[in-house]
Amino acid sequence: MKDQKQPIFIPLFLIFSVLFLCFSASVASNDEEVENEREFDYIETSEKGPHHWGDLKKEWAACKTGAMQSPIDLTNDRVKIVPKSVNLEKNYKPAESIIKNRGHDISLQWPDHKAGSIKIDGIEYVLLQVHWHSPSEHTINGKRYALEAHMVHKAADPNVKSGLAVSALLYEQGSPNDFLCQLISNITDMADKVQDRSMGVIDPNLIEIDGVEYYRYIGSLTVPPCTEGVIWIINKKIGTVSKEQVHAIREAVHDYAEQNARPVQTLNERVMELHSPHS
Repeated sequence: MKDQKQPIFIPLFLIFSVLFLCFSASVASNDEEVENEREFDYIETSEKGPHHWGDLKKEWAACKTGAMQSPIDLTNDRVKIVPKSVNLEKNYKPAESIIKNRGHDISLQWPDHKAGSIKIDGIEYVLLQVHWHSPSEHTINGKRYALEAHMVHKAADPNVKSGLAVSALLYEQGSPNDFLCQLISNITDMADKVQDRSMGVIDPNLIEIDGVEYYRYIGSLTVPPCTEGVIWIINKKIGTVSKEQVHAIREAVHDYAEQNARPVQTLNERVMELHSPHS
């Protein structure tokens, strides 16, 4: 009698583990920015432009239906002044970093949550990355600036309801920005290349968000999936950036003739605060 092949038994837990990992890999976290440049763009007349983001994927519906979208216009007549406010508590520190051309922006990232954090209302938010939009996404009394930096943070405690916080700095055209001077040769060299490279140790304190006078409101990510509930901290002090630096950032992400700034969104009934110890 010939030997019969024995049936192969795969442990049930192994099957479920594989299925779970495959499912997890296929689902993008809804509190993170999309990094694939081919999924959306900023061209007003494009079918993938800002006015159509909410129609491209069901996960991006907030881009169209959300009531707390960003960016917004910070107008004096809608701002509530908060006198004697506490300075934004920063605890940034130098850490290993990588610079990444994501196709729609340039992002400087600090892996492994080693670049420190900020505290808002006693809650710690760990710094993940900083990226730039040109022209600025937020406006002040209708004025749009040459550039805007977004420092993106995530709550250290995953149970915190407001899981994301973004501190922003607007720049007007003028003297070269010292922080960007450290990065500009790499940004230029990465033009037209969706890639990343090591930048060594970089100190996020050098971005110069002082946190003394700042606007604050609840909004959203300004790129898909446009997740709401984001705490926005926008520095009132305006930085400077040279025309050449703005040119390099736009050219690196194919946007020199266009822009990578989402249009201003409806404020609705939201309250904007100006935290100012000088009031």
